[in-house]
Amino acid sequence: MTKTVSGFSKFTKEEKLNWVVKTFFNNEKNTKEILHQYWNSNKVLQDLHDDFIENTISNFYLPLGVAPNFVINGKEFAIPMVIEESSVVAAASLVAKFWSTRGGFKAEVLSTTKIGQVHFMHNGAFNDLEAYFVSKKEDLLSATESITKNMRKRGGGILDIELRDRTSELENYYQLHVTFETVDSMGANFINSCLEAIAEEFEKDDIQIVMSILSNYVPECLVRAEVSCPVDRLYGENAEFLAQKFKQAVDIANAEPHRAVTHNKGIMNGIDAVVIATGNDFRAIESGAHAYAARSGRYKSLSNCEIKNGVFKFWIEIPLALGTVGGLTSIHPLSKFSLDLLQNPSAKELMEIIAVAGLAQNFAALRALTTTGIQHGHMKMHLSNIIKQLDATEEEKTYLLNYFANKQVSHSAVVEAYNNLKNK
Repeated sequence: MTKTVSGFSKFTKEEKLNWVVKTFFNNEKNTKEILHQYWNSNKVLQDLHDDFIENTISNFYLPLGVAPNFVINGKEFAIPMVIEESSVVAAASLVAKFWSTRGGFKAEVLSTTKIGQVHFMHNGAFNDLEAYFVSKKEDLLSATESITKNMRKRGGGILDIELRDRTSELENYYQLHVTFETVDSMGANFINSCLEAIAEEFEKDDIQIVMSILSNYVPECLVRAEVSCPVDRLYGENAEFLAQKFKQAVDIANAEPHRAVTHNKGIMNGIDAVVIATGNDFRAIESGAHAYAARSGRYKSLSNCEIKNGVFKFWIEIPLALGTVGGLTSIHPLSKFSLDLLQNPSAKELMEIIAVAGLAQNFAALRALTTTGIQHGHMKMHLSNIIKQLDATEEEKTYLLNYFANKQVSHSAVVEAYNNLKNK
């Protein structure tokens, strides 16, 4: 039986679901029931979700949690986090409370410049191209005036347009490198519209426009977050020794790319969870952050640590192109809830909050790694998930949670204990 289909996009939602189930599954009734049970009973909400993407057949839900007790620049926050990985929200909450009694988190936006580029080919003399660019620059800006009008009223717009010679990387390749300020919007549609208007104005017989698109690498849309305290307030016994181990863990992530990738993945656990909760684009944030981690030509840690004159300092600098207006932030009810929970921050304030979430997650992971080990806490959190997979009763669940209160948790150990309980 062929699995090729024509006109799928024109099917109704139910017809799409029926085709998928009939074509790829043996147990049609059970599969349809699974997909149907995740449809929202509120038709208005379901229609809203269906409009986000194409060819929807159901919803895929992720948990929305809250990490309380964050103090950022002297202001208290409870941070919304959307993530499926156990222990992330718990770790963030624990670290937030820890630092709330040690001065809290300090955060600062260093810059907010975003980037777009018109990529084109030109096989003539560079001097002629440069002269043409200089003569056309004001026209290029004028071509975007109707697009930038509202953005300029809010304090944003195009900051500059540069001609860049990239022929050393690719024959005949040049670009118009355009910088933007988009204020409280992430600005992807605004930037791309401006770039296309600029490209149309700039193109001529000996200039072949290849494409016009924003860049998700935004090293000048940068935020810094940090914590610091005397070393003797960082740990109980062996504070100096454990603080040095913590610093060594960061140093290793700066020296060893294999470790740096996992180190930064932990940072992104915290960052992505808040990015998703607030309706922003976590794929763009991920790609930009990892490019920034490799900006020296070697992939390194996004966070840094220093111990000087008895003071422990831990910080992160990371590019975050975020918005608090437009996109899903304006139409997804839970994104609006998340922004309300964060006291309706500006884009700059959201950059600070999200950088803090990443730093908190990194602190939690490194402290666990250099003391008890990462699996101790993680597997305790994972225990409930293992028990759910076993379809244990409430009584069996209570027994297993108590049984493993002071024992090493592993999947096989939990299964063995469960089978022993059943046999009894």
